[in-house]
Amino acid sequence: MNLTDQEIETFLRDSFEQNFELLKLESGHSLGADIKDFAWNQVLFYWRKLKDVATRVTETEVRLNLPNQVSPGGHKFGIEGVVDIVREEDKTVMYDIKTHEADRVRENIEDYEGQLNIYAHIWKNLRGQPLDATTIIATAYPDSFREALKESPPNRDKIYYEFLKWNPLVEIEFDPAHVEEVIADFGTVVDCIEGGDFAPASTGKLRTRSGRERREFASHVCRYCDARYSCSSYREYALASGGRAELVLRQYLTDFGTDLDQQDWLTGNLEVIPAAEVLE
Repeated sequence: MNLTDQEIETFLRDSFEQNFELLKLESGHSLGADIKDFAWNQVLFYWRKLKDVATRVTETEVRLNLPNQVSPGGHKFGIEGVVDIVREEDKTVMYDIKTHEADRVRENIEDYEGQLNIYAHIWKNLRGQPLDATTIIATAYPDSFREALKESPPNRDKIYYEFLKWNPLVEIEFDPAHVEEVIADFGTVVDCIEGGDFAPASTGKLRTRSGRERREFASHVCRYCDARYSCSSYREYALASGGRAELVLRQYLTDFGTDLDQQDWLTGNLEVIPAAEVLE
């Protein structure tokens, strides 16, 4: 049965609401209306941008496994991942979804090549399947698109322009020569985990720059880490910079939002508190 675009978007909205209610009940927390709307818009625009890819997917959530590896320290481990496959006529493409910005992926392509190379190696050499390309789908909005969506009142022409500019697909070149090196890197990480070596990167590392835009490690990596405000290296980096990072850190530690924000949070979370008779 072929659904119209409107029917699919209605299905997505219903599924989004069901998942939202389920997560709210499971976690005991809710979201304010603005944040919820932003989350729904990301789902909607993601579908509209990539529906041509989504409708061509022939195998979803394909689990790839490279078992029986041994780390330099003698620990056994396996590498596992989940990808989507598109088979179309004489071409096969592997897609891996990342919740990162496409520009960040392109600027730091070396951070993603290893994982995709491992997946390609498993698919081609262990499963014996044909593969013509590996591609990352970067789901996060570009900054310019995000800013356009925040404007009030909405500028529909600008939103449409930024939507057309957004290219979330980043092709990754497969290089078999890197596979053994990447497996060894995984092994080193396993040894660190088994040995309890969880030291954060140094503040010097946080200040190193890479990519075409020469962005600091703290900007393109730490900003996505939920534990950064509990990290001694990040706190030292933020407080020593004397710039925006310090302001963000201080605001994070002391700002509980406006009265309206706090009321919105309380209202949203009161909705998930069990009724009195349930607690008795």
